Amino acid sequence: MTQKITIEPVTRIEGHAKVTIRLKEDGTVERALMHVNEFRGFEKFCEGRLYFEMPQITPRICGICPVSHHLAAAKAGDALTGQTPPRPASLLRELMHMGQIIQSHGMHFFELAGPDLLLGFDAAPEIRNVVGLIGNNPELTVKAVMLRKFGQEIIKTLGGRKIHPTFAVPGGVNRALKVEERDSILKGVDAAIETIQLGLRIMKDWAEKNMEDINKFAVFQTGYFGLITPENGLELYDGNVRLIDRNGVELERFPIADYLDYIAEHVEPWSYLKFPYYKKMGWPEGVYRVGPLGRLNISDKIDTPLANEELKVFKALNGGKPVENTLYYHYARLIEALFAAERVRVLCEDRDILSTDILNTRKNYTGRGVGVIEAPRGTLIHDYTADENGKLTRVNLIVSTGHNNWAMTHAVDSVAKTYVKGPNVTEGMLNRVEAAIRAYDPCLSCSTHAVGQMPMIVDLVGPDGELIKTIRRD
Repeated sequence: MTQKITIEPVTRIEGHAKVTIRLKEDGTVERALMHVNEFRGFEKFCEGRLYFEMPQITPRICGICPVSHHLAAAKAGDALTGQTPPRPASLLRELMHMGQIIQSHGMHFFELAGPDLLLGFDAAPEIRNVVGLIGNNPELTVKAVMLRKFGQEIIKTLGGRKIHPTFAVPGGVNRALKVEERDSILKGVDAAIETIQLGLRIMKDWAEKNMEDINKFAVFQTGYFGLITPENGLELYDGNVRLIDRNGVELERFPIADYLDYIAEHVEPWSYLKFPYYKKMGWPEGVYRVGPLGRLNISDKIDTPLANEELKVFKALNGGKPVENTLYYHYARLIEALFAAERVRVLCEDRDILSTDILNTRKNYTGRGVGVIEAPRGTLIHDYTADENGKLTRVNLIVSTGHNNWAMTHAVDSVAKTYVKGPNVTEGMLNRVEAAIRAYDPCLSCSTHAVGQMPMIVDLVGPDGELIKTIRRD
């Protein structure tokens, strides 16, 4: 007899998912699947809205990623109306984005993934959380909280609030930065860098002591995908897309407006979340990964000194080839946070950051706009089409977590087969399966979308448990 184990909900992530693990008679894992079992439908109910409302509507998809959606929507609006923002406006948007990267990456490493690393995968569930971290190391926990606060205060300073900011509009932003606000942000940079570097030391020390796990915990080959500078430097705000294969060879480099020429989406019946892949290689050979690990794998350098030195260490992990170890997402995440903190200083010291030239009102209406940004979790694409009155007729969102769907599912299956063994299945074994998902820091509320009618299966079951009838809508 086979046995099915269900993990529901998956904890310490944003959104709702469950995992099912089927054990064979000998207690080994036959197959494990990650099911994304929520549906939001933002694309459909945004149709009929006016394009300039989108920077305020789409942040409501998520309370963790609102800045990413806010800025991607504004960038899509720029393209749709032909309003190129003045340089000071782009600097201010990027500054807000760096605040988002710092607060999100900091929270994930210290408060969500941190309990597994600092307290252990097998620690009791009641202490394997932020409360347990406080008891284990209160000084570190306070620094972690203050790091997130630093990022959130940047967002609040610019956007008026920490969540769902009102700042970016098609053509620029709606307020300039004051001198005293700039100086207040600069005062917090050194402490942020110090905390991130502390996190890097913790991560590298943990990796050294747990190399056996790192080398067997969902290690697999994929392509890697993300924004890049013209010189192949790490880019989080703007630029073209670079796609490399599993050996690090460049497959494509293209402007984001052309993404539909390169990306298609596969559908499986057991998840509401689609599976993007590279069209020319097909499904599933064309799968790729995004987010911190993906971005560092496609980058040859980082344009800030401290993060660039860490990148050199990262690149040496696999002899210069793409780093494939899922647990190194945590290391990559901290390197990006360090870049973001350094970038805050660069932006704040730019003479244009205090300029009042922050909005371009001249329009060259095109009717379609694609906006892209590297959200903390990966490449976020907003694609809007509007009629001559600015009313949206089509909205397509490919969200960071969606790009990683195949990788998360494969990681769950790999980790379950490596660590789960019956008949005595421990909580620590199952926590490792959850940790495979947490490594990607998924935001499932953001990521689900469908074309046309949402598929539905209804099973009618009698009082004796017998299936009477199945009603299906595909």
